[in-house]
Amino acid sequence: MAGYLWNAVRGYWLTPWRSPYLKWRMETYWGLHAETIGFREFWTFVWRHRRELWRFLEWVERTRVSA
Repeated sequence: MAGYLWNAVRGYWLTPWRSPYLKWRMETYWGLHAETIGFREFWTFVWRHRRELWRFLEWVERTRVSA
């Protein structure tokens, strides 16, 4: 799980809301334009969708282990 997050924010560890990859993922999932995602929008998204994000990270871990 931590490995996926580490790679997803590569180069943006202290500012994950600036990660182009995470912005793209949020844009495709949430429908926001990546250019409008800032600190507040990022953390609002994470807080509101924390259960879904946790399930996603668990799924990533299961698929990594089985591969």
